[in-house]
Amino acid sequence: MLLLKRYFFASCIIILVPTALLLYSCANIIPPGGGPRDTLPPVLLKAAPADSTLHFTGNKIVLTFNEYVQLGNTLQTDLVVSPNPQQMPLVESKLQTVTVRLKDSLVPNTTYSINFGKTIKDVNEGNPYKNFTYVFATGNTIDNGALNGRVQLAETGTTDSTLIVILHKDLNDSAIKKERPFYYARLDSGGRFNFRYLAYGTYAVYVLPNDFTKRYDDSTKTFAFLNEPVVVDSTGPRNLTLYAYNEFEASQTQSGPSTTQTSTSSKRPPKDTAKSIIYTTTLQRTQQDLLSDLVIKFTKPLASFDSTKLSLNDTNFHPINGYTITADTSFSQFTLKYPWKEEQSFKLLIQKDAFVDSSGLTLAKDDTINFHTASEAEYGSIRLRFSNLDLSRNPVLQFTENNKVLDSAALTSTEFFRRLYKPGEYGLRILYDADKNMTWTPGSFDLKKQPEIVVNVPRKINIKQNWDNEVNINL
Repeated sequence: MLLLKRYFFASCIIILVPTALLLYSCANIIPPGGGPRDTLPPVLLKAAPADSTLHFTGNKIVLTFNEYVQLGNTLQTDLVVSPNPQQMPLVESKLQTVTVRLKDSLVPNTTYSINFGKTIKDVNEGNPYKNFTYVFATGNTIDNGALNGRVQLAETGTTDSTLIVILHKDLNDSAIKKERPFYYARLDSGGRFNFRYLAYGTYAVYVLPNDFTKRYDDSTKTFAFLNEPVVVDSTGPRNLTLYAYNEFEASQTQSGPSTTQTSTSSKRPPKDTAKSIIYTTTLQRTQQDLLSDLVIKFTKPLASFDSTKLSLNDTNFHPINGYTITADTSFSQFTLKYPWKEEQSFKLLIQKDAFVDSSGLTLAKDDTINFHTASEAEYGSIRLRFSNLDLSRNPVLQFTENNKVLDSAALTSTEFFRRLYKPGEYGLRILYDADKNMTWTPGSFDLKKQPEIVVNVPRKINIKQNWDNEVNINL
């Protein structure tokens, strides 16, 4: 019995030692050597049915790739099926395959194309197979009509790649408002579009956001149209330019259900306990810009304003003439205009009851604003010389910052000069001002009126302080 126990103990040691060595060796895995990152997209090995199949009658397409693939989260916006179906196909990925299941009945003698955009990617690195398009026809030929071009935002001269271009076979104006588009194509980052595999024919061309309806059912939507239909035939692709605009601005009020909680308390809301009204000004500390007006701002619209109780004076309290002060449409901002000259000091005297709100509140007391104007050395001069500027189209030069127009000037020659301009970096645009009102005017589809066009100058201008800034611009 003792010999048997010793034998069992020895056997356990023999078994455990190799096991421990094995576990030790497994815990020290040497990672594989590094290599270049995979940047290649998946490669299509096989399609069933084959790409460009004629007399297609099925409802399922299987695409097999050379590696594991996945579908990106942009499938709903990237996938474009032409002609546009009532129900989008179901697209799924598994291992090395992508399966497309068609839900709509197919139209006889029609060419279909399925553009996947950037949604098919490899699993490891997410490299997209860009704009892969599978084509088939229910008839005996593949249509080869083509149409391409570019969409530009009319107000800014820039592009918006979220828009789509729509083709309608129905040439009536009501089609874009009520019907589903027959064909549509996405824009690339440069605002370009490219239709392929179109049936020959005549189409109305529009631009809209890539939303669910794809209809011009709201005049606040970004929109563009061509005045005349386009003929697609064997002569080759037409190169078009469309100018998109918003006829009306969308309301800032949210149309969805309110999330405000309704109080069940019977307490009345707190009363406004303010005893006077408060204002701010556009002065930078105590300095007035030579190129702009002095603006007095209130947080709420006022009930009345008495200009005789406000006066502009020099430092010796002598009244100064030649200024005006006006209220804006909201009656909450008051603009004082005066031909400022450099390095002058002023006192703006405001009597307590010069401004009165709807509750009868006034300023807390008479007030005096002491300020001085800037020095001309704090500004730079600017001279712009334009090539290829069409003066017959009433060009207006726009200075922009963060896509907002800060200043505009009508151009009557190919050279623009300002002796004083505020230093900074500005964007430049040229507005072709058809109605000569110095502002951009949108189009109207109902009136068949195209928007005014703005040309965006690709380069920015940097105006330096106390410097003669001269720039040549080729349009």
